[in-house]
Amino acid sequence: MEIPRMLTAQIADKLRTTGKVIVIYGARQTGKTTLAREIISRLPYKSLSVNADQKKYLEILASRDSERIRSLVDGYELLFIDEAQRIGETGLNLKIIHDEIPGLKVMVTGSSSIDLATKISEPLTGRKIVYRLFPVSCQELLAIHSPFDVAAMLDDLLVYGAYPETIQTKAHKDKQLYLEEIGNSYLFKDVSDLLSLRNHDKLENLLRLLAFQVGSEVSLNELANTLKMNRETVENYLKILEDTFIIFHMGGFSRNLRKEVSKMNKYYFYDLGIRNYLINNFNSLQQRNDAGQLWENFLVAERAKFLAYSGNPVNAYFWRTYTGAELDYIEESGGMLAGYEFKWSVKQAKPPRSWTESYHASFRCINRENYLSFIAGASTPPESRIQG
Repeated sequence: MEIPRMLTAQIADKLRTTGKVIVIYGARQTGKTTLAREIISRLPYKSLSVNADQKKYLEILASRDSERIRSLVDGYELLFIDEAQRIGETGLNLKIIHDEIPGLKVMVTGSSSIDLATKISEPLTGRKIVYRLFPVSCQELLAIHSPFDVAAMLDDLLVYGAYPETIQTKAHKDKQLYLEEIGNSYLFKDVSDLLSLRNHDKLENLLRLLAFQVGSEVSLNELANTLKMNRETVENYLKILEDTFIIFHMGGFSRNLRKEVSKMNKYYFYDLGIRNYLINNFNSLQQRNDAGQLWENFLVAERAKFLAYSGNPVNAYFWRTYTGAELDYIEESGGMLAGYEFKWSVKQAKPPRSWTESYHASFRCINRENYLSFIAGASTPPESRIQG
C-alpha cells in the first residue's frame, strides 16, 4: 500500500499557482522521487523527468546555454530534476531556466541541504520555494490506518524507524537488512564525500556516540577528546550530519536565570532505524534498557514533522536547572511557553516546582495514552493505552 505524503497536495498547488522553482530536500530513501512522481501524476502538465546522473542530460543542464536547455525542454510544461546538486553550477542553470523559459514549471530534489543550498541560494533568491521531506510521519500513517493500527505499529517504529521501505516490509529481518544497506551504501558515503574523508571511522564513531547519548546533553569537548579530534572538526562533522538530515539538535531553554543550564545541546536522529543500526541493536523493546531514550527521540522527531507539515513553526528546547529539575521538551510560540514531560511506562507526571514558579506556562505529560494527539492531532485508541 502506497503511503500518502503530507507534502503532495501542498507542492502540487504551488506548481499550479506559482512560477517559482520547487526545491524538495530530504535524506536518501525518504521517498523524494516517489513524491515527485505522485505530484506529477496529479497535474495536467506534459512532464520531463531527468536523473542528474545521466550524462546526456547532465551536460545540457550544466551548460549555462539557454538555447541548449530550451532544446531539451521544448514541448514540455514541467521539468523534474532528481538529485539536482549533481549538476554543475546548479543555481545559475536553474536561474537561466526560470528567467529564459517562462511558463516552464520546475521541481528539483536534493539529498543534502548544504550541497544544493550553497549552489542555488544566491542565484535563486526570490525564485524558489523550499520543502523538507522527512521519513514517514505518524500523521501520514493515519491517512491509511486507524489510530488503533498505528498504535500497534509503535514498537516497530521505535526499533526499525520510518523509512517508507521499512514500514512496507513485513519481516523484521528484512527491515534490518534494508537499514544495514542504507548505512553501508549511503549514510557514510554521502557524508564522507562532503567532508572529503578517505575513511569514515571517526564519522561512524561520532554517530555511534551520539546514538548512545540520545536524550542527554552532549559535550563537544568530551566528543573531541574521545575521538581524538579537535573541537572545530567535531562541530564541522555535526553540521554536515544535520545538513544531510541524519541528526538534528535541540538547545537548552533559559531566560537568563542563573540556575538554568543552557550551553549544551541534545542531539536526536530523524530516523530511529538508523540510530539502532549504528549501535547494532534491533532487539524488541521488551529486551532493551533504552526504551525511554527511543520514546523521547520518537516524540521529538514526530513533533518536528507534524509542526513542519502544518506550517506551524515554534522554538523547541529542553529545560534543566543545576539543581536537577528538568523537562524533556519546551515549545515557545507567540510569546507563550508550553512544557512537556515524556513518559514511556508512567501515566502521569507533575511539572517541577521551579518551572511553575519561574514561568507562566502550560504543562503536559505525554505517554502512550495521548501521544497521537501530540504528534498527529489524533486520539490514541483505548485498546492501546497503558495497562496497570
